Amino acid sequence: MSQQETAANATIVGRGFRDGARLFRDWFADLSRSAEEQGQAAYVFVIGSMTEILKTFDLPIVFPEVNALQTAIRRVSGDYLNEAEDYGYSPDVCGYVKADVALQLRGGDHPMGTIPKPTIGIATNGCNTYIKWAEIWERFYDIPIFTFDIPGTRAAGTQSQPGDEDFAYEQRYVAGQVRELIALCEQVSGRKFDVDRFREHLGHANVLSRAYKQVLELNRSRPAVFNALTDGTVYLGVANSFRGSAEGAAYFEDLLEELRYKVANGIGVMGPGGDKENAAPRPLDEQYRLALIGAPCYPIFRRFNDLFQNWGGVFVASTYTWYATGGAPIGFQYDLADPIESYAEGVLLMGRQAMDSMFHQVLDIETRAGEFALDGIVYHPIKSCRTVSTGLADRRHYAAEQLGLSTLYMESDLMDPRVVSEAQMRTRVDAFFEGLSSRRREH
Repeated sequence: MSQQETAANATIVGRGFRDGARLFRDWFADLSRSAEEQGQAAYVFVIGSMTEILKTFDLPIVFPEVNALQTAIRRVSGDYLNEAEDYGYSPDVCGYVKADVALQLRGGDHPMGTIPKPTIGIATNGCNTYIKWAEIWERFYDIPIFTFDIPGTRAAGTQSQPGDEDFAYEQRYVAGQVRELIALCEQVSGRKFDVDRFREHLGHANVLSRAYKQVLELNRSRPAVFNALTDGTVYLGVANSFRGSAEGAAYFEDLLEELRYKVANGIGVMGPGGDKENAAPRPLDEQYRLALIGAPCYPIFRRFNDLFQNWGGVFVASTYTWYATGGAPIGFQYDLADPIESYAEGVLLMGRQAMDSMFHQVLDIETRAGEFALDGIVYHPIKSCRTVSTGLADRRHYAAEQLGLSTLYMESDLMDPRVVSEAQMRTRVDAFFEGLSSRRREH
């Protein structure tokens, strides 16, 4: 490799991960400043966050799910869960909810900074927990809560589509709610709605969504250019927190450039460096291409990935990157000439896609297994979230019998270190790869 190529690799490869980490630090710093100044803040969820509207009113946005998972990655989630349980919440309650409750009890104290108190909360029916979760904020802070009802899929394959009479009815229903939310934001913020600023944020969201869709599709290449578990979590975090902003649009344009460079130069997922301390990361020797169904195991996030990476396993696709961005993977483009109606259409289509990615995951994997040349699927049900876990055992059998893929079913949790047994996981993962290796030799 020439010096010029080496320099280009050092500049471009890994840029998305580095820039994503920087953006998150900046984001939490902004939230800390808002908390210090006792400014306003909107509490939202990743499915149906309405960020483009909220940014139009300059309302700082807080994602309680993001805050919660960060406590697990930084290995302090156990303390937050214990505090919420001591306060009266059951061990069976969603770990995200309990971490958020403890965060409120601590006055917003978080490993990444201080989270401001809410002045408005927005919930959707995207997750069965959201509405009751928002009621907690209502009780704690006596704030207005807007509950957004997004018409979902009644049964697999029955979705209405643009142009259908049913879809037009659903879009009008959502548009009415959009206008109600705008009126509430005017009341809370004391500002009038500026449709031109709204168009500006929609334009940035268009760039982000278009690029995010292409980023996920690039992992069909061999070798895969990013790890859908580790890198993908960074990408979806930026997609949520910076949606509708110039920073978010620029980030994903740069990320797309990086991943296209990696495809063109045959550079795969980056693994650890050599034996020398602080050695530069180097491409992983990709042996098996995997998909993850379910949420990550955040209490041992890196080590969980290493269990697979040590065998040359790379997660090239993950349902988490589909549903946890609120539907961004469909690449929906808002019509800036008709912003309110187009926004309602986007909320309907993206919210439905996010919910389908939780409830109809087998269909997603079935259509993508060939595209991504999958060798196996890892099903990771988690104790504290039945929404993403119910039915995974049946789905695993379907994928094995109908798709002919090797599967691994492994339970733990996304927040609670008390129910994560790394030793048992390693045993299951090793057996899974031994089976994959044997199957490959037979063929």
